[in-house]
Amino acid sequence: MIMVFLKRLARWLFYSFFVGVDILFVLFVWFIIAVTIKVPVPSNTEVLKLERKLVAPDFYTINNNWIKKSETGLWEIYVEGDGFERGVLEGKLNVDLARKQEIAFVGQIKKMIPSKWMFNYLKFFIAFFNRNLDAYIPEEYKLEIYGESISAPDEFDYLAPKYYRMLNYHAAHDIGHALQDKNMRVGCTAFSAWADKTDDGTILVGRNFDFYVGDDFAENKLINFVKPKDGYKLMMISWAGMIGTVSGMNEKGLTVTINASKSEIPTSAATPISILAREILQYAKNIDEAYAIAQKRKIFVSESILIGSAFDNRTATIEKTPSKIELFNSPNSDYIVCANHYQGKSFEKDPVNLSNIEKSSSNYRFKHLTQLIDEKPKLSVADAVAILRNQKGYNEKNIGMGNEKALNQLIAHHSVVFKPSKLQVWVSTNPFQLGQFVCYDLNKFFAEAPALKEKRELYEKDLNIPADSFIYSAEFKKFKAYKQMREVFKFAHKNKLHYPIDEKIISNFISCNPEYFETYYLLGNYFRDENNQTNAIKYYKLALTKEITTVQDKDAIEKEINSLVH
Repeated sequence: MIMVFLKRLARWLFYSFFVGVDILFVLFVWFIIAVTIKVPVPSNTEVLKLERKLVAPDFYTINNNWIKKSETGLWEIYVEGDGFERGVLEGKLNVDLARKQEIAFVGQIKKMIPSKWMFNYLKFFIAFFNRNLDAYIPEEYKLEIYGESISAPDEFDYLAPKYYRMLNYHAAHDIGHALQDKNMRVGCTAFSAWADKTDDGTILVGRNFDFYVGDDFAENKLINFVKPKDGYKLMMISWAGMIGTVSGMNEKGLTVTINASKSEIPTSAATPISILAREILQYAKNIDEAYAIAQKRKIFVSESILIGSAFDNRTATIEKTPSKIELFNSPNSDYIVCANHYQGKSFEKDPVNLSNIEKSSSNYRFKHLTQLIDEKPKLSVADAVAILRNQKGYNEKNIGMGNEKALNQLIAHHSVVFKPSKLQVWVSTNPFQLGQFVCYDLNKFFAEAPALKEKRELYEKDLNIPADSFIYSAEFKKFKAYKQMREVFKFAHKNKLHYPIDEKIISNFISCNPEYFETYYLLGNYFRDENNQTNAIKYYKLALTKEITTVQDKDAIEKEINSLVH
């Protein structure tokens, strides 16, 4: 009887094993099919035969197209053609820069997620989540991304095939700020003034793009000048490998900048916000046309798109979520302010937006920016740059260097000022928005770019805004030292390492950034890890006396104190 039972059990286990293997195999095949994205097919591939030519150090050309490094430190690229042509040319011209960007990007992700298991899980999760991503991207931009992906480095093929991963990189901003409670390090602030609020009565637009993926990622800023086969000529500030728009202006004097807002957790892929912004920049000449384009696209995060228009001589904000959209016109007659929350009537009772206003740094920056604008009867370009560089808090309170509540958080990938009616743009140089702001005149640039066969400068040197004197100060040296010490404290805390320090080190660390709450929070964490309850509570309480960035940060510190006291 026992032998019969054992034989039946063995047979059942045998069949169950193979059924299980079959199910896993079927699921694996289904997963591969589900995440496989079809590569677009260009109608003409002649451009693939072209090779870049080295004309001078850091200056390459392919027919009328070229890339060069300016004496300002900014990289400039000029391309012409349809989507696939532009992509191939961009890929060939910026191949070295694109590799550096991918190394920096992947390196920062691995730094944030050191666990191989979690990294691989994230890779497969994104693959599944974005399995239909290509369905939401216009064919022209799919071809451009595909064209550029042909030159992508082989060393990252373990992540995904070249086209697939470059497609996903364009959604990285969206996924990152949608899934993380604090929206990564994204605290962009923007504004615009016109009419009686500017020194010449025309529009002035300023913005900080505080998208931080490490210092290496922001090292090589790329200014894209594009003459597309269809649509308007345009310029964008971005990085190699990026065809989407985060900040840009077209030949009609229409500007586009994007500001992330608190978002619901997305349930499926949709149009990346940078691709929508690019479509607006390339095909809209005024606010109404920009809004019409935004209405027809589905996105999977919440974003404010600030549209400056020479045609309308004013600026408006397109406030868009996965389920709602509103064109917001400022209650002020001659200026508008944009942080990371919504202002339109459609969002007055929206719980996600209300929570964002209450708990994040957005409303604080909004009020401070409004205060700075109100202090100036008429704004000039220099005034706009000064506002974007402001490191203080409301009423010019010292809130510490790098505070998320500051307009200038010392993390900006770039900062930019536009004068749409004159087709002029000022772009910041490293570090952050502290270096000189370089002026470009789009009329002049597009007139001279196609004939550029020798390395020479095309920016308007006489109109540049000088570097901030802060970069030559002892305070800036202290900030750089603070960043290095901060990383040591964070690394030791994260990895539970014993890291002995003395009073001299503590005093030096505090002196580098004494008004920043995080200085004391990190020391509190250090002493808690060292089982020194007295000092841990001391520094946590000191942190609470400073201007804390968010309600969540304050709650976290108070929770630490309570856990040590009780």
